[in-house]
Amino acid sequence: EDTLSLHDALPIFLCLALLPTMAMALTVGQTIELGPLQTLNSTPYAIPVNNTKNTLIQVWATWCPFCKKQNAYLEKLYKELPPNSLNVITISIDKNPLLAKQYMENNQYTFPAAMMTPELQKSMGKVKGIPILIILDKNNKIIYREIGEIFPEEYADLKRFAKAP
Repeated sequence: EDTLSLHDALPIFLCLALLPTMAMALTVGQTIELGPLQTLNSTPYAIPVNNTKNTLIQVWATWCPFCKKQNAYLEKLYKELPPNSLNVITISIDKNPLLAKQYMENNQYTFPAAMMTPELQKSMGKVKGIPILIILDKNNKIIYREIGEIFPEEYADLKRFAKAP
């Protein structure tokens, strides 16, 4: 018999229907809504309503060796950036916020860090690899995206996204 039953066709249809959304996860031009975030230091974090700056987002986890390297690059960049030239927030995907907070303290990182929220997860889609580095423009559209480790000189080059206040 050459015909597909509804029972056989449904999984194929669902895979084909979902494929574009899976492929679209974190693509340049996509809009990301951060929603309300609270840093690991219990302070609210929000991009200003009348935002004129780009935003750097880095997704990481305490157990990821590449994230540890990249967080060190970010700390260096964060200290070198002119004040108020780039919004910066990092997002931990750890299950335990206390582990993430201890990790930040143990490594003496000063950049803002928050935990992944259900709202942000919905906006970003499923995290399939870390670290993830995203630069958003002033309208929250992705203008740069890198998944996986990048090198220190590439990280230093991100200064080009900072804007004089």
